[in-house]
Amino acid sequence: MQETTTVRSIFISDIHLGTKFSKAEILLDFIKEYESENLYLVGDIIDGWAIKRKFVWKQSHSDVIQKILRKARKNTNVYFIAGNHDEFLRPFIPIILGDRLQIENEMNYEDLHGNKFLITHGDFFDSITMTKKWLAVLGDYGYDLLLHLNGIVNFFRRLFGIKKYWSLSKYAKDSIKSSVSFISDFEGILAAHAKKNNYDGVICGHIHKAELRDIDGVKYLNSGDWVESCTAVVETLEGEWKIINFQQK
Repeated sequence: MQETTTVRSIFISDIHLGTKFSKAEILLDFIKEYESENLYLVGDIIDGWAIKRKFVWKQSHSDVIQKILRKARKNTNVYFIAGNHDEFLRPFIPIILGDRLQIENEMNYEDLHGNKFLITHGDFFDSITMTKKWLAVLGDYGYDLLLHLNGIVNFFRRLFGIKKYWSLSKYAKDSIKSSVSFISDFEGILAAHAKKNNYDGVICGHIHKAELRDIDGVKYLNSGDWVESCTAVVETLEGEWKIINFQQK
């Protein structure tokens, strides 16, 4: 029987259900292994943009939804913060689905030590870091291309006997100057917004880069994604903040 780990709260984002790149099967293993009082889905859970391109819905995608709903029916409080890829929900927000499931644009969170956090997907700040929405869409297509190339690159790596997975898209994101600059700007802008509004920290997603660090006295936490890194942010029962890199467990 699989041993479970119980934490106070789990924050996951950018699952992109409805795309071929969603690692829903790995997420199901994570959901089975980790129990929590609160589960925060920090945007881009369902990829509405994929409907305009190539929508891929596997059984595992349905299983993720069913597993989350099952948790809400039992003892877990589930909060869904809409993102840009599931912005089709935003005209109907707030949506209250029973006592333990609600959908919002952003939320507040207080940790065990009394620190107050803003929870937001992060795309609302694209107007500052990226002036036009069409640039964001173009960037999304470029990211999809890199994800496709990941498969080709790793196919040839396996031919040469290299079994360890290597991500071209992650390398580009971490190395290309404009990408690094965008990520740095994004992190700084969210931290500054949180500080201006008297929050002790901010919890977000959107840029597919898990992070936990202090920026100018503000705790910045990014839950990463479930198309590449398979990461989550958790607050333990003792009030400690951690990034779980589930793919590397």
